[in-house]
Amino acid sequence: MNTIDSKKIIDLIQKEVVPAIGCTEPIAVAFAITKAKEILNETVDKAEVHLSANILKNSMGVGIPGTGMIGLPIAIAMGVVVGNSEYGLEVLRDSNEEALVKAKQFVSEQRCFVNLKTDAPDRLYIEAICYGENNTSKVVICGNHTHIVYMDLNGEILLDELSSYNSQDEAKEEVDLSFDIVYNFSLQTPLEDLAFILEAAKLNSQAALESEKGFFGHGLGKTLKGGSQSFILGDNVFSKIIAATSNACDVRMAGAMIPVMSNSGSGNQGITATMPVLVFAEENKSSREDLIRALTLSHLMLIYIKRNLGRLSGLCGVTVAAIGSSCGITYLMGGNREQVAYSVKNMIGNLAGVICDGAKPSCSLKVSSAVSTATLSSMLAMDNKSVSALEGITDEDVDKTIRNLTDIGSSGMLQTDELVLDIMTHK
Repeated sequence: MNTIDSKKIIDLIQKEVVPAIGCTEPIAVAFAITKAKEILNETVDKAEVHLSANILKNSMGVGIPGTGMIGLPIAIAMGVVVGNSEYGLEVLRDSNEEALVKAKQFVSEQRCFVNLKTDAPDRLYIEAICYGENNTSKVVICGNHTHIVYMDLNGEILLDELSSYNSQDEAKEEVDLSFDIVYNFSLQTPLEDLAFILEAAKLNSQAALESEKGFFGHGLGKTLKGGSQSFILGDNVFSKIIAATSNACDVRMAGAMIPVMSNSGSGNQGITATMPVLVFAEENKSSREDLIRALTLSHLMLIYIKRNLGRLSGLCGVTVAAIGSSCGITYLMGGNREQVAYSVKNMIGNLAGVICDGAKPSCSLKVSSAVSTATLSSMLAMDNKSVSALEGITDEDVDKTIRNLTDIGSSGMLQTDELVLDIMTHK
C-alpha cells in the first residue's frame, strides 16, 4: 500500500473514531439546536426539531448526560441552555446543576417541540429551528451526526449544501476499502502511525470502570461478577469480555457524564469494537504492538462495513461492531488472514438480521450477545472452521459475504425499520 493511501486510511479512522458524551442521536439533536442557538444570537423562546425516523427511534429511550432524564425534550433544552458546538459530540460537556434547573424549566414550560420528518432525504436527518423575540434560525444536519448542510437566519441562507444533497455522496469513501486492504493496513502500517487508537482503549475502559461507582442500566456486568448465578460462567476471559463491554454500554446508555470513543457515529459501536479486544489482550498479556494492530483491525473493519451499510439502519450496529472485535481477537489468538476471514463469516452466519429497536438500556444485552458470539466465532476460526458458502447468506468470498449483510441491512430491512418505529411510538 502506498504512502498516500495509508495517510487517507489514517485520516478516515481519525474522522470516524472520535470521543462522544452520551448517545450520539440525541446528542446530535442537541448539537443542531446549539448551532441554531448560536446563529440566533439572542435568547431562545422556543425550539423545535424535525427528525428522520431513525434519529427519533434512537433518541426515545436513552439517558441524556448530566440530567438524570431520558428523551429529546431535555436534550433540546440542554442544547439551548449550555450547549457549545465547538465540542462536537461532546456538545453538553459544560453541563452543571444550574443549567439543568434552567433546562427543566424550559421543558416544563413546553417550549420544546419534536416532529417526525417523513420525507427526510437521509436516514440521519435533523432539522433544528430556534425562535427568539426578533429572529428565527434554522440548522440542518444530514448524513453524519455533525455534518451541517444548511443554515439560515430569518430566511437568509448562510449555508446550503442541502439542495444538492445526495445520500450516496455520503457513502463515498476517502479511499477504497476491502477485507484485504483493512487486514494488510492493520498489520503492515508503521506502529507509531497507529498508536492513537490506544486512546479508544483508554476512554472506553474508563467508562467500564465507571460502572463500579453505582448501578447503571441492567447491570449485566455486576450480575456476571457477583449475581446469584455468576457461578455459571465463572471468572474467566470470556465472562470478563462480556462484563467489561456491557458495563461500558450500561454507563453510556444511562447518560453518565463520561466520554467514550465512538466509531461511525455510535458510542456502543466504539465500545464493542474496543473492549473485547482490550480485555483479551490484557488477559493474555499481548504486546503493545499486537494490541494496537488488533484494535486498528477491529475499528477499521467496522468502518469498512458501516460505510456500505450506512450510519443508521434497521440492523443492530453492535452486532456489526462485534465483527470487527472478532477479527481483532482472532488476530490476537495468532490467526492468519484466512482465519480472520473465517471469523467474519462465522459472525455473519450467526447474527445477521438482529434488529435495531432504538438506543436504550437493553442495548447492553445485545452487546453481550454480540461479543459472546465474537469470541465463539474466533475460537471456531482458529480451529479452521467456518460457515460455508452453502449456508444462508455466507459466500465463498468474504467481501461478498459482507456485501450480502449490508444489502440486507440497508435495503432489505426498510419495512422492518418502519414497523419497529411504529410499534415503539404506539405503545
